[in-house]
Amino acid sequence: MNIVLVGFMGTGKSAVGRALAQKLGWQFIDTDETIEKEVGLSVGEIFKRKGEPYFRHAESRAVALVSLLDKTVISCGGGVVLKAENMDELEKNGMVVCLTANPATIYNRIRHDNGRPLLKVADPQAKIGELLEARSQYYKRCRLAVDTSAMAVDEVVEYIINSVK
Repeated sequence: MNIVLVGFMGTGKSAVGRALAQKLGWQFIDTDETIEKEVGLSVGEIFKRKGEPYFRHAESRAVALVSLLDKTVISCGGGVVLKAENMDELEKNGMVVCLTANPATIYNRIRHDNGRPLLKVADPQAKIGELLEARSQYYKRCRLAVDTSAMAVDEVVEYIINSVK
């Protein structure tokens, strides 16, 4: 079994994923990092040079590969939930956990990160709210949701471990 972390950018998937894997003694894989290694470009550069459809296809390939693993904490890019096939693959051998946060918290966490191609707009905080609303129906599919807005990484890790038992 795997524990799969999905959710919007800035909700803590990578930080929580690394800490959770360490606590469980499992391996940790970030699908965005997997894609970057395969393509040889950062996520931002992939969006810029090759476009979002290319990235989403690479993301689906990465999901299919990591879904075959066991005893792995998998951190997925924010848009992985947009394709039902991705979720089908992740659910075969994993408990999918959605990390959430409010738009202001997300904005504060990522506002200095220039590698967020979907937020290169005039009003990024409004865009965050818009994207969260558009994706909310997809996040409802997850077996567990954890609002990380006011929680430390260790608290989120403990909450997930206690919920998985």
